[in-house]
Amino acid sequence: MEKNKHFLVGVFSDHDDLLHAIEEIRAKGVKIYEVYTPYPVHGLEHALGYKRSWMPKAAFAFGALGTTLAITMQVYMMAIDWPMIIGGKSYLAIPDFVPVTFEMTVLLSAFGMAGTFLVARDLKPHKVPRIFDIRATDDKHIMAIDLAANSLSEAQMTTLLKEYHAEEVYRRDFTDEENSPSFISYVVDLFTNGVTRSSRISTHR
Repeated sequence: MEKNKHFLVGVFSDHDDLLHAIEEIRAKGVKIYEVYTPYPVHGLEHALGYKRSWMPKAAFAFGALGTTLAITMQVYMMAIDWPMIIGGKSYLAIPDFVPVTFEMTVLLSAFGMAGTFLVARDLKPHKVPRIFDIRATDDKHIMAIDLAANSLSEAQMTTLLKEYHAEEVYRRDFTDEENSPSFISYVVDLFTNGVTRSSRISTHR
C-alpha cells in the first residue's frame, strides 16, 4: 500500500473527545497523519506531539539581517560615500540611525517569517488544496490516519476511533490525479462550479 494515498478518516463533533481520542490512539502506537478543525483547539499541537516551532529562530535571523543591513547602509551613505555634516552632528550620528534601523529590522523579520512559513508548508501559488472532509470548515473535527504508515489493520483502527467517540469513520482514497492535480483544471473548476472537486466529497461513506 502506497503512503499518502489511502486514509482512514474519523469525524468528531466535540473537541474534548477529539483530544482524548488523539492521546489514546497515539498511546497505542497509531501515527496520525493530520487533524483538521474549524477553529483553533487549545492543546491540539501538544496532543499530536508537535515540537516547538522554529519560526522564532527564523524571525531572529531575518531581524538580525535587517539590523545589519540598515546600519551598514547608513554608515556607507553618511560616512563613506557622501559624508555630510547635518546640524553640526558628526558623520556617524548613531542616534539618528535608530528609526531606520528599527524599521528595517521589523520589515525583514516580517517578510522573512512570511516567506519561511510559505516554503516550510509548501504553500506554492499553484498549490491545490486537498480536503479530506469539507465539514472541517464548518462544525466537525476531522482526523486523518495514513493506512500505509501504520501496522494496525484498517478494521482495528476503525474500532479504536469508534471506541473514542468518533461519530463517523470512513476510508478516503486519493487517486494519482488527486495527489498531483492540475492547477489549471483546479482554477477552471473553481470558477465554473464555485467549489473545487476536492471539496465536493460525500459526507458519508
